[in-house]
Amino acid sequence: MNAPDPHADEASPGLAVSLGNFLGNLSALLGSRAELAAIELGELRDNLVRLLLVGAAGMLALLFALGCWTALVVVLGWDRMGWTILLLVALAWSLGAFLLYRQIRALLAPGKLSLPLTMDELRKDRDALLRGDGHA
Repeated sequence: MNAPDPHADEASPGLAVSLGNFLGNLSALLGSRAELAAIELGELRDNLVRLLLVGAAGMLALLFALGCWTALVVVLGWDRMGWTILLLVALAWSLGAFLLYRQIRALLAPGKLSLPLTMDELRKDRDALLRGDGHA
């Protein structure tokens, strides 16, 4: 009969404890990352709602103003310029639209609608897991 290995019992509790610690740390890490993502998503939602509301109100006001000013310019300039006034007004509004487009792109470029902190932490976690050093 073979005698039981005295070292076999020592390895099992150590493995179970290590696995338990690993799962506990992994759970805590995932929980903290989920909390960070939730906070950033809340800020993202608030910024997006604010942008949409202000943008919608601004667009409505802009459309009314554009209609009134365009009609006034065309009526005042029609006797002297004829159809050329329509061309000038169209060019002016096209230039204005282009400038607004550039302004919107500049506002969105810094990443106000992204999750920079969460993505940075997830990159660090990925790198730590790939290295296998266990430092997160």
